[in-house]
Amino acid sequence: MTDDDLDQFLAAFRSLAEAAHAASPRSADVEPLLPPLREHLGVDPRSLPVLTEVVTGMRDVDLDVALERVIASHGGGRLLGIGGGEQRMHMSLSEIVQQAGQWSHQFPLGAVDYQRVATGPDSERRTVAFGLHLFHVGSHPVIVLQRRANERHGRQGTVEVLCGDEATASTLLAQIRAAMTEHSVLRGQVVTFTSSEYGPSAAGVTFLRRDVVPREDVVLPDGTLDRIERQVLTVARHRDVLRAAGQHLKRGVLLYGPPGTGKTHTVRHLVGASPGTTVILLAGSTLTLVSVAAETARALQPAIVVLEDCDLVAEDRSFGHGMQPLLFEVLDALDGLATDADVTFLLTTNRADLLERALAQRPGRVDLAVEIPLPDDDARRRLFALYAGDLPFSAAALDAAAASSAGVTASFVKEAIRRAVLIAAEDERGTTDGDLGAAVAEMLSDAEQVTRSLLGVTGAP
Repeated sequence: MTDDDLDQFLAAFRSLAEAAHAASPRSADVEPLLPPLREHLGVDPRSLPVLTEVVTGMRDVDLDVALERVIASHGGGRLLGIGGGEQRMHMSLSEIVQQAGQWSHQFPLGAVDYQRVATGPDSERRTVAFGLHLFHVGSHPVIVLQRRANERHGRQGTVEVLCGDEATASTLLAQIRAAMTEHSVLRGQVVTFTSSEYGPSAAGVTFLRRDVVPREDVVLPDGTLDRIERQVLTVARHRDVLRAAGQHLKRGVLLYGPPGTGKTHTVRHLVGASPGTTVILLAGSTLTLVSVAAETARALQPAIVVLEDCDLVAEDRSFGHGMQPLLFEVLDALDGLATDADVTFLLTTNRADLLERALAQRPGRVDLAVEIPLPDDDARRRLFALYAGDLPFSAAALDAAAASSAGVTASFVKEAIRRAVLIAAEDERGTTDGDLGAAVAEMLSDAEQVTRSLLGVTGAP
């Protein structure tokens, strides 16, 4: 069979398929995709180039907000859907247009796909998951395909611009990027990223409440909290003065000490005392997203990036076997920000001795390292009073509990108060001083050695 014979066969087969489709009862209900696109553009859409930009999954809502604002600024437009089922999810806009031109029934006009997505701890937005925007930028007709990221189909989110003027398409993409940053739903929020087996580009976002932890509820040695607040909060308050004086704003703060001493509690206080600041919390498996977090923080500053238990990824290389790519991502993230970026990297660790020396000692990566130690006698007394709240414990009982529990952590104190309430509840009566003494004695017994270890208490108190 010659090439001409093959072409004739394919043309005949296509004609036969289209004739069969036209004869079906449902064909009258199908509206082809190409005619409205051709009418809007004034030319065959198959003849035009498509500019595509990838949007990470965590910025899908920002894209929806940005498109709404940008299209409105150009006088508004129309929103169309595309039919075709699952197949359209695997194709670019240019491929869809080409296929629709060859097979008029394959990608007909259809319903717009929507999806509800969180925009805060208690809010959500209906966003376009798959739809075509038809509008004008000046005198130039434009078509934009908005596509939400879809892990199941192995596709990242995209915005694809079909326009006869490439400069207009490039300008439009720049406007969309700027609007995504200016009107981001992440700005000023407290979020954590959710990792994905499909890689960082498919990461999601979980919005958290910004709890306010009063300063008096942070029990640390005298002057310790002052030093931390000065580096994190005071720098932010005086950012304009520092910039004018040519001083850097980017800073790294390391909180180190045994488990259960209050590092995370201190972080919660700093977050609550930073209203309007974008906060990104990474811990466990999400520490792998440190580069994405740094990019997001740079775009949405002022920002704080919290790396909990950073020794899990920034361990001294001499303790490992070979190169640790995640360690270098942490270092690059700390180094990659401009000096005038109002971004704080707030790191916590239980093992400062294992941290990579380049991370812990080099200026510009970590500017302040503060130990959060085991509470001393006075701190334990304050902790027992703090966690007791309105419970009817006498001052003498609180003093005795603090005196008998040298070497314990804040977590130990919190659990002791809870157990005292539980002991009384089991007897169906109110809590007494004796319950507190019994709870502390129980937790200091040999039988509770593992429990003490889990609460950060090492050795025998």
